[in-house]
Order: sequence, then C-alpha cells, then structure tokens
Amino acid sequence: MASGNHPLHPRDWVLLIALSILWGGSFFCVGVALKELPPFTLVFCRAAIAAAVLLPAVLLRGIPMPRGIVGWWPFVGMACLNFVVPFSCLVVGQTFISTGLASVLNATTPLFTVVVMAAAGEERLTARRVVGVSVGILGVAILRGVDMHEAQTGIGVGLCLLAALSYGLSALLARRQLVGFAPLTTATSQMVAATIITGVIAASVDQPWRLLAPSWPVVVAVVALGTLSTALGYVLFFRIVERSGSTNVMLVTLLIPLTAILLGTVVLREAIGARELIGAGVIASALLIIDGRVLAWLEPRRWRSERS
Repeated sequence: MASGNHPLHPRDWVLLIALSILWGGSFFCVGVALKELPPFTLVFCRAAIAAAVLLPAVLLRGIPMPRGIVGWWPFVGMACLNFVVPFSCLVVGQTFISTGLASVLNATTPLFTVVVMAAAGEERLTARRVVGVSVGILGVAILRGVDMHEAQTGIGVGLCLLAALSYGLSALLARRQLVGFAPLTTATSQMVAATIITGVIAASVDQPWRLLAPSWPVVVAVVALGTLSTALGYVLFFRIVERSGSTNVMLVTLLIPLTAILLGTVVLREAIGARELIGAGVIASALLIIDGRVLAWLEPRRWRSERS
C-alpha cells in the first residue's frame, strides 16, 4: 500500500473528485431521509443496500470472501471505524447542528489522520501537510458560511469530531491489516459486516418494524445512499487506498463541501457568490500545499532567482 506523504497521481485526483461527488450528494440524501427515518435505521438501510449490490458482484466474479473469525476480524474492525461509528455520529450529529457545520467538522478528518499516523509511527508529521490541511479546513468554513454560534451545541460538534477521529483510526487499520486485498473484496466485506452490526443496533434502538412506510422521496434518497454513495463510493475509496495510501484518500473530506456546492449550482441552479469563490480558492490552495509538487517546482526557481 502506498504511503500517504507523496503527491497523488493525476488519475487518483480524478478518482478523489469522483468520490467527493458521490459523498457530497450523500449529505443532501441524509437530510431528506432523516425527515422520516430515525438515524440508526437509516445507517442500517445504507449498509444493507450497499451489501446487496456488492455481494452478487463478488460472487459472480468468483472472488473469495474472508473465512473464519481471523479472516473476518480486520473487516469487522474496518466496518466499525470506517462506517458504523462515523456515519452514525454524523447522522445523529446532524439532528443537533446544520449540514454546513457538520461538513466543516468532517473536513478535520485529514488532520486527525495525519496525527494518528504520526502517533502510530506510520508516517512522519510534516509541517507542510499540517499547514495544508489547516488551510483546507479554513476554506471549507469560508465556503459553507457557517454560523459558529452553532458550535455551542456541544453534542453535535462532539459527535462529528468523533466521526473524524474514527476515520483517522480506520486509515491506520487499513494501512496495517488490509494490504493485498482487492478494492471490491474490501468494500464488500466491510459492508456485509456493517450490515450485521447496524442491523442489531437499529433493531435495539429504533425498532424499525414499528415505523410507518416512508414516502417515495425518502425511498429514492435511501436507495441513492446505498447504491451510489456507499456501494460505488467505497469501491472507489479502497481503490484510492490501494493506489495512493490511506492518508491521501482522506483528503476527500476537503473536496466534499466544494462538490456539494457545485452540485447545487448545476442541479438546483443555485447562485455562486463571492464567499463560495473565495472558499473554493482557499481549498484549492490547500490541496496544492498538501500535494507539494507546485512548491517543489517553485523552490528551485526561487533559488535560481536569488542566486542571479
């Protein structure tokens, strides 16, 4: 598995942008579904639909699935850290705070990932990466135009930060335990495990069999969450992990608010103002800092200029 401290290949940037589009749209779908479904039931439906889509593809292609407790254990851990805990925290958190603030807090994921990797001795903590991620978080805050008075809602903020930390820990688990698995195998195994775990939680907390049948907009939103944002999204996610490392893939959380704004402009014809343009520019600058190639290209030019 690749290290997270090297520049991404242009193809991986394309995959990262595609993933941000899939996950950026998920915030809208979650907002629609939460009007009629309780949080844990929504998380279970998302996992179950994704597993139902991915599992036949694995079986038809003859790809072997994990066997025994030892074989399944890394995927159970990944299901908890990369799906059950963060999605549950984000969905419940959005019942306390706005989607805008939730997306800003979710954008702290790369920062948590860098710190977790450094603390575990997996990657060196570089100033360039910390500065780049911090600038990216600032850009997300500008882009979303969040009223920070919402931050007084401690429960929602705490849950979203816990989700970001959980993603960071999942990156460490992926680095150490999921090397050598195909992206489709990893995504499918994670979602099968997540379906079982979230099914038990939803049955215990929400008792979904007592709920009224959801409306068609909610059904469409949940199906889109399961098939596009989750099934296809996690195949792309683990593909990026395989190619560029588990730290680099977490940069998607900086792109999600940007693509969500662009989707609103293209699909809903929402206007883009000066704040959105400034925020997008700051995020783009942050990604250039994190990538490092532009800085490396400018450094020799500056050195030659000073010498002359």
